[in-house]
Amino acid sequence: MSAKTLIVRQDNLGDVLLAGPCIRAAAAGSDSVTVLAGPRGAAAAALLPGVDEVISWRAPWIDPEPQPLDPNDFEAIRARIAEGGFDTALILTSFHQSPLPTALMLRLAHVPWVGAISTDYPGSLLDLRLHVPEALPEPERALHLAEAAGFALPEGDDGRLALARPLPDIGHLGLPASYVVVHPGASAPARRMSPPRLAAIVDTLAAAGRDVVVTGSPDERPLTVRVAHGRAIDLGGRTDLPELAAVIDRADALVAPNTAAAHVAAAVGTPVVSLFAPVVPAVKWGPYRVPHVLLGDQHAACRDTRARHCPVPRHPCLETVSPMDVAEAVDSLAAATAGI
Repeated sequence: MSAKTLIVRQDNLGDVLLAGPCIRAAAAGSDSVTVLAGPRGAAAAALLPGVDEVISWRAPWIDPEPQPLDPNDFEAIRARIAEGGFDTALILTSFHQSPLPTALMLRLAHVPWVGAISTDYPGSLLDLRLHVPEALPEPERALHLAEAAGFALPEGDDGRLALARPLPDIGHLGLPASYVVVHPGASAPARRMSPPRLAAIVDTLAAAGRDVVVTGSPDERPLTVRVAHGRAIDLGGRTDLPELAAVIDRADALVAPNTAAAHVAAAVGTPVVSLFAPVVPAVKWGPYRVPHVLLGDQHAACRDTRARHCPVPRHPCLETVSPMDVAEAVDSLAAATAGI
C-alpha cells in the first residue's frame, strides 16, 4: 500500500472525470490520494470519489492556451509537491501528450516512484513506462496504468464513471419533474454544433411535448440564450459544476457534444445523445458505459485531425444531423431505459 499517492491529470474537466476509475483504484491501495489538476479541470477532481486533496497548477506543456514557462511558478509547484511527501505518482495523459516534463518536475520534487504511459524514452524519469493498446477508451487507459502500478479497484466497483454523492440540492432552480438537458458548449469550436441548429433541436423537442433545460458556464451565457430562445429554461451561468451534475442527474437525457457534460452524464447514469464530431475517436472519448446514441458523421473529412476549428466548410459532420434525428434518439433512449 502507498501511504500517499499523487495522481496527475492537468487538462480539462472531462479529462479529469474520465480518470475516476484510476483514482478509485489508487485510493483503494493508498492512505490518501491527491490530484494535481490544471485550473480547467480542478473542479472535476473535487467531485470524484477517493480524492482527499486537489492541487491546481497550469502546466505550460499541457494547457491548450499555455503561458510561457515561469521559473518562479515552476519552483513553487515543485516545492509544493516536495512538501506533500508523496510515495507514488501516476501521470495521466492523452495519447498525444508527453508525461516526461511532469515526470521531471516530480523527480525534482523528490517523488521516489513515478509511473506513466509513454512512447518516448524516459531515461531515469519513470519507474514504470507502460505501453497500452491505441484504441482503449480513456478511462480504461488510465485504469491500466493504475493496475500496472499495483493498484486495483475495490471489490464491487465495476469501473464505471462515478461522482461523490450527495449532489447539491437544486430545488431553487424550479425545474420541472421531467426534462431533457441540451448542453451546447464545448471547449473546441470544432466539436460544437451551430446555435441555429441547436435552437431547432430545442424547438423539435418542445414540439414533441418535452420540457427542455439549456445549460452552460457563465462564459457561455450568450450561447445558451440563443439556443434556449424562449422555448427552454436557460440555466446558462446559473450553476457551478456540482449543481450542473445534479441537473443532469435528474434529467431524462442529455443532448451534448463531446464535452465534460457528457462525461458528467455517464458518471450519474443519465443517457446521452452525443453530437460527436470525429476530430478525435469516439471509441476513446465517447460517453463511457452509459446508454447513448452517437450522432454525427464519424467518417467525415475532419476525422482524427484533432482540429480545434473545423477544417471543412459548413461543418458537415454535425450540421447534417437533423433535429428530428435528435428527438428520435431521445425517444429511443427513454424507451430503452424505462424501468431501469
